[in-house]
Amino acid sequence: MNTFIELVGVNQELLVFLAIDITIAIILLGAMRFLSGLSAQVNSTEELAKQDNFAFGISVAGSILALGIVLTGAITGEAASSYMMEVVGMLAYGGYGLLLIKVGRVIHDKVALQRLNKTALIKEKNLTIGIIDAAGAIATAIVIRAVLLWVDGLDLSTFIAITSGFFVAQAVLVIVTRIRENQYAKNNQEDCLQEALSKGQLALAIRYSGQVISTALAVTAASHFLIYSPDTLVMNLIGWLVFGVIMTLLVALLTALAKRIVLWGINLVEEVDQQHNIGVASIEMATSIGIALILTALMA
Repeated sequence: MNTFIELVGVNQELLVFLAIDITIAIILLGAMRFLSGLSAQVNSTEELAKQDNFAFGISVAGSILALGIVLTGAITGEAASSYMMEVVGMLAYGGYGLLLIKVGRVIHDKVALQRLNKTALIKEKNLTIGIIDAAGAIATAIVIRAVLLWVDGLDLSTFIAITSGFFVAQAVLVIVTRIRENQYAKNNQEDCLQEALSKGQLALAIRYSGQVISTALAVTAASHFLIYSPDTLVMNLIGWLVFGVIMTLLVALLTALAKRIVLWGINLVEEVDQQHNIGVASIEMATSIGIALILTALMA
């Protein structure tokens, strides 16, 4: 065993650090399920196993995946100076990431989709709302991860930078939601997107999820252009906002072009908005996220 460890270049100290990180990660992931139940004011076991509430399950799954994404930002990087510092850093970043996921959900509920009572609709087993709730959590996590990787150190300035970057990104996500609402109303005789989602139109939820997640990926591209410094935090945040908006517009333009090619000959408004074609909506979502991933990879 020692020979194998030497061959792969892993020492025992590094293995201890890895054990610390994965243990804390599993504990936090387990806690997310019960915290989701508390925030929804339900018994998670009852809701999942006895009520068979698939919408709640999807929402919880999104939260757990979101926390996993955030934790990759907390884990990635050099090991701390001691085991205790590794524990403190992992708990601090992981716990704060968990908190920001919840804050992001509140912003998504109260500002972006303010006409929906997502908690009540998920209790009513509305799969559409469960999907967009999960997508919102994942989008928030993508942004938090990018900011965690961008900052350096573990002090007050770090957490101020994380919080500020988080709110800048949330502002972009809200703006994109408003634009998509206006676009939906224009294409559907001034109908309300949020009302359509509340009625359980799955195709719209799938498309919207792709738009939100691709926007989050676009916003994270700013981290590749800006160097973190506590002394230039305001300028960096302005840079995040500017790059985020530019990248979001670029992703939207390229996605629109890609959809015309991938879905050539298909009327997207008719198929998704009016006929609720889940298959076409899924292709739209995949195209949106795919274009965003390609662009962010090119910018890295």
